[in-house]
Amino acid sequence: MQKILIIRFSSIGDIVLTSPLLRAIKAEQPDTEIHYITKKAYAATLENNPYIDKLFLLEDKLSDILPQLKREQYDFIVDLHKNLRSLRIKSFLKKPAASFNKLNRQKWLLVRFKKNRMPDVHIVQRYFDTVKAIGISNDHKGLEYYSGYEQEENVRGLEESIKGNFAAIVIGGTYFTKQIPIEKLNELISKISIPIVLLGGKDDLEIAENVAKSHPQKVFVAAGKSNLNESAEIIRRSKFVVTSDTGLMHIAAAYQKKIYSVWGNTVPELGMYPYMPQNPEQSVILEVKSLKCRPCSKLGYNNCPKKHFDCMMKQDFSVIG
Repeated sequence: MQKILIIRFSSIGDIVLTSPLLRAIKAEQPDTEIHYITKKAYAATLENNPYIDKLFLLEDKLSDILPQLKREQYDFIVDLHKNLRSLRIKSFLKKPAASFNKLNRQKWLLVRFKKNRMPDVHIVQRYFDTVKAIGISNDHKGLEYYSGYEQEENVRGLEESIKGNFAAIVIGGTYFTKQIPIEKLNELISKISIPIVLLGGKDDLEIAENVAKSHPQKVFVAAGKSNLNESAEIIRRSKFVVTSDTGLMHIAAAYQKKIYSVWGNTVPELGMYPYMPQNPEQSVILEVKSLKCRPCSKLGYNNCPKKHFDCMMKQDFSVIG
């Protein structure tokens, strides 16, 4: 029996994008034991995944977990993070390994000079390129996500009165320049005829409640009230999802939802658009292509560097609803 360690420390979306590899490894090599290491903060993204035989959670010091990994005697290490910590793991374990190519130079050219040298493939395929050495190939079945709430009748944050007939809007995001501004949220909500559930983290609760006050009986707040897996289950039960470039966007893709993804400072050309190879028509990309300043970052900023935030403020939501 072969034993494989997969390394991906963060974040939600990046971890969800590794899910096809787990499925493919088990399908092609059923006897393989899959171990996965990630940060404790992202345990919820993997704790219900049936393909993972053992999950290691990194808290503070990597040195605390290295002896545990050493005892496992892995046959192969798949480094999908490729940073100093993952390098330290590989150096300590001294086992055959393959590392993900982050294409940092190509990303820099796209962000700094707007020269697109990125390969015209999704990052999922690039993850699969990392495991070619052990004979694993892409099954093109898309992402998977397991919330653990699939059999639950009630989910915190989802009102009984709107079950089965609502849209989900993701208002959160790690960076401001990825988030849909309040003005555009109100415009978006006015175009949707069915009830709406707002999703996000605790930091998004105040904004969500202020928006909901402007749309009584139509907008319901789960942001800051539902945990990640509850939010994922709300997405699974929704009619469609409107989201910026966030981890919940990839969870929506895992559930094959109709997705309207709203792109601000980042661009799909970076390779992390909704991955639904069997149902590409389910993904609608909304972006302001005429802006010469996009992409201004591969991640995001707390404020628009140009002060106008046109990448969000000029979004056209006429196709939604």
